[in-house]
Amino acid sequence: MTRAAPLAVWYAEHGRHDLPWRRTRDRWAVLVSEVMLAQTQAARVRDVWPTFMARYPSPAAMAGVGLGTVITEWGHLGYPRRARWLWESARLITEQGWPVNLRSLPGVGRYTAAALAAQCDDADVPAVEVNVRRVVERVIGRRSTEREAEQAAVLVGRGLRGRDRLLALMDLGALVCRARGPECAACPLRRRCATRGPLDGERRARQGAFAGSFRQRRGKVLARLRAQARVPAGELDAEALASLVADGLAQVTRNTAHLP
Repeated sequence: MTRAAPLAVWYAEHGRHDLPWRRTRDRWAVLVSEVMLAQTQAARVRDVWPTFMARYPSPAAMAGVGLGTVITEWGHLGYPRRARWLWESARLITEQGWPVNLRSLPGVGRYTAAALAAQCDDADVPAVEVNVRRVVERVIGRRSTEREAEQAAVLVGRGLRGRDRLLALMDLGALVCRARGPECAACPLRRRCATRGPLDGERRARQGAFAGSFRQRRGKVLARLRAQARVPAGELDAEALASLVADGLAQVTRNTAHLP
């Protein structure tokens, strides 16, 4: 039995295999899931991803509608820039095919590109998101750069490769090695872990309160635009509307605000 076997056994028994996007290796389906998951909990994405994918099963299906339609159907997932990135990506993929460098797609960074390669193309590349980083940094006992965390992920997950390594470490961070209240006694990596708990001085990044925030103001304007085809601009929060227009999420024509 290799040193990585405990992690592999744990993942086989406790991994989140029921998440619907894990049943496919389709690049588009996985890209949609990764974009949704970027700033939204898996439980919320689980509720909306199947319906969204039924509406947009391919890049061509999304490219065939206007951005305003996609923003409307993005619903309450928040951070609607992600909807715009998906729509722009769908148009590029439909017109030019999948790029060799996935990071050339709007909103796709180092992690997402690696995650797609690992999950869809069976590439043995490390990918590090927040859960994976927390696990590997606690195991090695120190903070790390992104490249260092990628190298550490390969070592910590030795014996697993590509997709399985990514998902095993991700699930371990989400379910056991949590930011708060980690269950170290249940961790398959506990014997190798340098900290067996949070790092000294570890802080959990907290998002600012939504109530009263500018995000809430933007959300109210966007909700109004989703509900009504056209709204007099003077009836809306001018600063929030201007921010949405700057992000390409709203337009103003003859003093009337509307979705793109």
